[in-house]
Amino acid sequence: MIGLIQRVSHASVSVDKTVCAEIDQGILLLLAVEPEDQLDNADRLLEKVLNYRLFSDAEGKMNLSLRDIQGGLLVVSQFTLAANTKKGLRPSFTSAAAPDYAEALYNHFTERAQTIHNNTGFGIFAADMQVSLCNDGPVTFLLQV
Repeated sequence: MIGLIQRVSHASVSVDKTVCAEIDQGILLLLAVEPEDQLDNADRLLEKVLNYRLFSDAEGKMNLSLRDIQGGLLVVSQFTLAANTKKGLRPSFTSAAAPDYAEALYNHFTERAQTIHNNTGFGIFAADMQVSLCNDGPVTFLLQV
């Protein structure tokens, strides 16, 4: 699984001009599923996202996690993160999981996230979404498990 996390002061996701979910301070996670991913990959990535230290402590050092600050988590499916861009000028998506399989893992991820982190929202899998955010820092990390 590939997760692109961004520290945000606020973020939202909309479909058809209707806001599906929004958060204040927290993490926007763009999530891609690859063919070899399993449930344990989703569980490990979720734990990493929730515990990754990217928020500043009192001394201005990135020592606090999303759990520490009790911030929001906004999860948005983004299969384009799994694209192969090594050759040519057009991405290949053969390295992304098939839609049915990806949706099942995405749903597992979001259900687990809601269960263990109260302040969680998410987009709609495979929908044409508009994501709005204010990247705080900016701070962005690519996580893979």
